[in-house]
Amino acid sequence: MAVEWWRDAVIYQIYPRSFADSTGDGYGDLPGIVERLPYLRQLGVDAVWLSPFYLSPMADAGYDVADYLTVDPLFGDLADAQRLIERAHELDLRVIVDLVPNHTSDEHKWFRQALVSEPGSVERARYHFVDGRGEGGELPPNNWKSIFGGPAWTRIDDADGTGDRTQWYLHLFDVKQPDLNWDNEEVRQHFDDVLRFWLDLGVDGFRVDVAHSLVKADGLPDWDEEQAMLDGLVGPMWDQDGVHDVYRRWRKILDEYDGDRSLVAEAWVADPERLALYLRPDEMHTAFNFEFLDCRWDAAEYREIIASTMAADEAVGAPTTWVLNNHDVLRSVSRFGLTDPGSSHEGLGSEDEQPDNEAGLRRARAAALMMLGLPGSAYVYQGEELGLPEHTTLPDELRQDPTWFRSGFTRVGRDGCRIPMAWEAAEPALGFSPNGARWLPQPDAYAELAVDQQVGEDGSTWELYRSALALRKELALGRGTLEWVDVADDVVAFDNGPVRVLTNVLGSPVALPEGCEVLLSSTPIDDGMLPTDASVWLRTS
Repeated sequence: MAVEWWRDAVIYQIYPRSFADSTGDGYGDLPGIVERLPYLRQLGVDAVWLSPFYLSPMADAGYDVADYLTVDPLFGDLADAQRLIERAHELDLRVIVDLVPNHTSDEHKWFRQALVSEPGSVERARYHFVDGRGEGGELPPNNWKSIFGGPAWTRIDDADGTGDRTQWYLHLFDVKQPDLNWDNEEVRQHFDDVLRFWLDLGVDGFRVDVAHSLVKADGLPDWDEEQAMLDGLVGPMWDQDGVHDVYRRWRKILDEYDGDRSLVAEAWVADPERLALYLRPDEMHTAFNFEFLDCRWDAAEYREIIASTMAADEAVGAPTTWVLNNHDVLRSVSRFGLTDPGSSHEGLGSEDEQPDNEAGLRRARAAALMMLGLPGSAYVYQGEELGLPEHTTLPDELRQDPTWFRSGFTRVGRDGCRIPMAWEAAEPALGFSPNGARWLPQPDAYAELAVDQQVGEDGSTWELYRSALALRKELALGRGTLEWVDVADDVVAFDNGPVRVLTNVLGSPVALPEGCEVLLSSTPIDDGMLPTDASVWLRTS
């Protein structure tokens, strides 16, 4: 019996506005992605995941959707999306698209209708419109805070124009991203239609944005804790049991289609057993392992996280999905280059600690080999295969992330990990666009890390990823099983089929076992010793 592709696939995340610009307007687009798809085939990934390219006013880089069935002109049109899917399939690449079901844009037609409708209307019932507290409704319905900073409620004028302003609407993210009411059947039916639209167009699956947030607790009770991206969030607005009804419904729709269509959850749920509930056989197929991404550079923590998450996932028959980077977090090269390596997933500005990217790159390469040696599926974020660091000195006046503005300019946000790709070192904008235009500037360090400086170069980070992906596929490591090996306190060591993976995390050099063949290493191996901050794959039989 064939194994479903998503169980062991390596999926490459494309952030469309920063991947490849075909028009010269400074923004990446779908035709630019199509032109670069052979690069991904050469790298050896199995699928691509595209961050949102739907019609949007771009208050949150496309995660504020105005129409789920239309491509924003910034990225092209629906014909471009169709061509991208077809070209990817010609290259034997699957395509996953982003789905943003927790909220819409405030420019979505539904929200515009709600603003001119009366309290209690069917139009307002699609969102969370609630009367304010206090004698005149002047206080928000509860004390919830936005992920991006500030309150999670905004007060509106009454529809009759009297200015009484008695109702507020909920937005767990930006003020321009009103939360949908998933207790409303019309909302559920609409997303049934959205799923079928893109499935009919040929997509192979969906990455579900903040998948744990759709359903809110009855009565919307107060919750005092601050909220931050990628924290293991708890509270009445997260991980409510009712969300699983939504995903059982979606799973039935996907099961109507041939080709093992899949759902992957972006769910910031710290408890591995709670996260595994999303992966029961009648719900989602995979979920990002954010505990692994957020782990400090510490061997004991890695062993604990790998063991606990794999056990929870295996209990429901699901693979574990590993990830080190994405468009919301500090890039691993810089994260691992901090004084306390891996201690922060928040963006860094010029006033923050500046990471040691040389040390960070050694650790990021070692972490990549550890990750790709594990059973299950994995995600690679664009530029990760080049060892790109965070842009930590981006001028504040160029920032666009709503986190920067809603935090009162105290949190720099995520722009630093969303910088345009580096393709050709000698070209304007490093080959990102035909005329040098770019929506955010690349740091100087990107030139020597550009694609054309690494492809075919022995020892480059790109060649390390290419070799690891080829060996991973050849030896079926994604379909393997993990057996722990006791080597040293500072070494994460396990066997996966015929391969032994050793990762030395801040420890002294460690002797390799005798009689083993070195298949791949993140740094040169001298005198049979595994250096500090390095990984090696060994053939044991």
